[in-house]
Amino acid sequence: MSGWLDLSVPVVTGMPVYPGDPEVTVSPALRAPADGVNVLALHLGSQSGTHLDAPYHVDDAWPRLDELPLDRFAGRAVVADLRGLPARSPITPALLAPALDALAAAPGALLLLATGWSAHWGTDMYLAHPWLTPEAAEAVVAAGTRTVAVDALSVDPTPPPGDPHAGSGLPAHRVLCGAGGVIAENLTGLERLVGAEEVEVFLFPLRLRGADGAPVRAIARVG
Repeated sequence: MSGWLDLSVPVVTGMPVYPGDPEVTVSPALRAPADGVNVLALHLGSQSGTHLDAPYHVDDAWPRLDELPLDRFAGRAVVADLRGLPARSPITPALLAPALDALAAAPGALLLLATGWSAHWGTDMYLAHPWLTPEAAEAVVAAGTRTVAVDALSVDPTPPPGDPHAGSGLPAHRVLCGAGGVIAENLTGLERLVGAEEVEVFLFPLRLRGADGAPVRAIARVG
């Protein structure tokens, strides 16, 4: 396998969002027959669709999106094959062991968590994704990685709808972001990268000043 792969979900009206986040609407603002040009009006949150979290997302004292070095957003990637886990399974350091070994041999590489959960995009099951334990996040940081991407709604567990314990502190976010790292979520099709010998990933966000995060066009180059 070689070439370019799009790892992003399309931005459309009514697309899934994290519980409580702004809903997404995409509608015509100008139309070529009447206005001479086609222009869309967009309403969405900074965490909509395939997006990237800056450290500021979870702590006001941590760096904002536009304060981060550009090398956080692109580079060689290691793919952790985590397919087949049951709903709401913890991703432990033991499950990450092969990927952690590969990260130790490739300082600064990005980590892609390929859970296969993007197959549930648009269904209630999408909220029941596997999640990264704080211990696993600490192991990732210790391996020198500062960029983690996942094909799920979050690296932390997402509470079921109506759960009174929503907002449980986001411990994996706090470990990764506390080390100056970034997190990309809602990628799709990461299983296509499993087994590839060379993977580069590009996760450049919109340049929003002072932001907690922004949508990205996630792209992989393989081969």
